[in-house]
Amino acid sequence: MIELSKKSNVLEQDPYKYTLQDVKEPNLFREIFPYTEIPKVPFNFRRVPMETPEQFFITDTSFRDGMQSMAPYSPKQILDIYDMIHRLGGKKGIIRQTEFFVYSEKDRTALEKCLERGYEFPACTTWIRANKNDFKLVKDIGVKETGILVSCSDYHIFKKLGMTRSQAMNHYLSIINDAMAAGLRPRCHLEDITRADFYGFVVPFANALMDMSKEANIPVKIRACDTMGYGIPYPGAALPRSVPGIIYGLKHYSDVPSEMIEWHGHNDFYKGVVNASTAWLYGAGSVNCSLFGIGERTGNVPLEAMVFEYASLRGTLDDMDPTIITELAEYFEKEIGYKIPRMTPFVGKHFNATRAGIHADGLLKDEEIYNIFDTKTILNRPVSVEISNASGTAGIAYWLNVYFNRTEDNLIHKKSPVVIKIKKALDDIYEGGRQTVMSETEIIALYKQYKDE
Repeated sequence: MIELSKKSNVLEQDPYKYTLQDVKEPNLFREIFPYTEIPKVPFNFRRVPMETPEQFFITDTSFRDGMQSMAPYSPKQILDIYDMIHRLGGKKGIIRQTEFFVYSEKDRTALEKCLERGYEFPACTTWIRANKNDFKLVKDIGVKETGILVSCSDYHIFKKLGMTRSQAMNHYLSIINDAMAAGLRPRCHLEDITRADFYGFVVPFANALMDMSKEANIPVKIRACDTMGYGIPYPGAALPRSVPGIIYGLKHYSDVPSEMIEWHGHNDFYKGVVNASTAWLYGAGSVNCSLFGIGERTGNVPLEAMVFEYASLRGTLDDMDPTIITELAEYFEKEIGYKIPRMTPFVGKHFNATRAGIHADGLLKDEEIYNIFDTKTILNRPVSVEISNASGTAGIAYWLNVYFNRTEDNLIHKKSPVVIKIKKALDDIYEGGRQTVMSETEIIALYKQYKDE
């Protein structure tokens, strides 16, 4: 059938409707995933159009996928973090949702405390086992949407569940029907989608979900889970690893609207952030993240990274307050005891620090030369230098000006006598065998020693 499309405004042929391929043996894509070798990235050069949604959002899994890789947070810690995420997301609710476990008494207490806040955003959702008792528990708490695990690769269907594709699909649909009957909006976590038979299982399953959604008049969200971090953002890459192909396929072959598509990625191959951004660009309405990327194995997509990706793509923060990112980093280190690696972008202790004297010299002249943006204004993190044998007089002068909050008309210059004397003292210290950077206490002691000489 050919008809005029309201989206493209040209005549389009109805896309082929894929049906379930109930194979006898699992399709493990061994040519792509040989296991004893590095996974391959095949191309078929089929490029799909970018269909960026009019609006797209961030969702959070810090209290679910994030927390399950750490010691459990206390209810007070969860509430504190939830309050900060709410402030970070702003009045427009760019951070749309956050999800919780509900298995323990502590989990439920934390969720109830967060619900008592009455915030519209981030809305509280859950992740539960697929059974009626859990559905009732969530409904009684007052949550409207819940995540349900529906693994979609043959690795999981055949090897973990011990089912055929048709058995798995019927089982999943029965569970989702139970969730709807309990008055919940299902969020279907299509686990391991980047190793799944996209046309043989994913698309037929998504078609069935959309049919159920229309019949029950209940929205069904699909979370495309790149569980092992196999996703590839490159144009022309082949399925099942192609992020553009997965998002386009869900929209084009299963009519899943953008607002019902959520990308959940992992960082096993260092592609967590770029895959999430690619998912947005090709039609996903939201990307699922955790604070500082804390999560299974190599972690999830860092929430703070996607705040800046959003601003870069939209040209605006849309009322998000990135200074809260610094508050969150300090809270995790001081209250929870989580040590953020020092060079982590935006939040690490040294993300905008330099040890190189030549860089410090540039900072003295204009910090924009060596700072990614105005980190003092945007993140409440002034650019800094570390003092070592490589800092030079420029580094010493810059450090002192920052420490004493000197203004333009009162700067300590790199040729100031006190700076020259500190530099000579440092040379002697490092020639004596020192290898570590100087502490704040040590530099101030040297300054006090030489400033009046």
